Amino acid sequence: MTRAAEVVAEVSRSDWGRIVGALIRITGDWTLAEDSTQDAFATALLRWPVDGIPSNPAAWLTTTARNRAIDRLRSAASERARAKEVAIVESLQSGEQDIEDDRLRLIFTCAHPALPLAARVALTLRTVAGLTVPEIAAAFLVPETTMAQRLVRARRKIEEAGIPYRVPPAELLGERLSGVLAVLYLVFNQGYSAVERNELAASALSLARAVVALMPREDEARGLLALLVLQNSRRDARIGPAGELLTLEEQDRSRWHRDEIAHGLALMPAPVGPYAIQAAIVGCHARAASAAETDWVEIVRLYDLLLAQSPSPVIELNRAIAIGMRDGPSAGLELLSGMQLDGYRWLPAAQADLLLRAGRTAEAADRFREVIALTTPGQERADLERRLAELGS
Repeated sequence: MTRAAEVVAEVSRSDWGRIVGALIRITGDWTLAEDSTQDAFATALLRWPVDGIPSNPAAWLTTTARNRAIDRLRSAASERARAKEVAIVESLQSGEQDIEDDRLRLIFTCAHPALPLAARVALTLRTVAGLTVPEIAAAFLVPETTMAQRLVRARRKIEEAGIPYRVPPAELLGERLSGVLAVLYLVFNQGYSAVERNELAASALSLARAVVALMPREDEARGLLALLVLQNSRRDARIGPAGELLTLEEQDRSRWHRDEIAHGLALMPAPVGPYAIQAAIVGCHARAASAAETDWVEIVRLYDLLLAQSPSPVIELNRAIAIGMRDGPSAGLELLSGMQLDGYRWLPAAQADLLLRAGRTAEAADRFREVIALTTPGQERADLERRLAELGS
């Protein structure tokens, strides 16, 4: 990949939502905004290797996207298109840069209750975070064509239903919050789990802070922000010297950002809602000076609370792991043995870890092979293969 292509990719990940959001505010047309932004990035891929990378790539792309929108409107030659053209030109002349408000408008619009939850999350991942359709399809475990159609229907619903592009008034904020938080949680996890997409985690953190500023008395908003801050405090310790992903036990805790941990713990509300409970679980790890000092009794108690509020097989799996750490590997393995999560690689991964702790190396190796078969090629698969090789040696 050329340097120009690398910069295009970087700006797409960090500024896609800002550019699209500004164009949607100006034009009120989601399809026009996304198509014009896509045109701008395609133009950059052609121009920058020849003309050189501009000093401010994001500003160049923003201007190019707006110019492409003007061109598209002029070619439409309708009265409505001409009105939009005037609005864009006026915005360009005023130098309007309402970035954070645009991102908030964008995410609250994507989280509108008139849209199905899956569409809300998918639309935000595409429009705010700039994930590609294949990436979102992979996250939802659906074919690309299905995801593309879902996004088209969501945009059409926004336009046909006249869903306003705005941060909702105070009396409507509460009912819209859960959808917004779900989106931020997924965007953060997408960025945090894929090391090369750290800017997604940063974007989710930025938006979570904006939501808390908007709704300071909402405990679940604060709980989510605390959770994200605490998770993000470990970012520098997650990667080993050879680029391998490290588990919590393998991480050098001196590399955890203690100032961020203090901030996350200070943000944390009482563990009542799902995000606040998850923040409390991560807080248990953050407080421990070493893996051996982790308070597994408290973590199991918190998972019991979380399972009562939000029952799911994934939470049951995590609770079983915690019980295995509290009561011994055999206790955790017994709980995991009755779970039916076909194709979910974290189940054999959890079994492999507990089998290894129980000294059942050959069985652990079999489970690692099962996980590897379910994992797409990349750093994570390479790390699993490394661990399997270490077992063999």
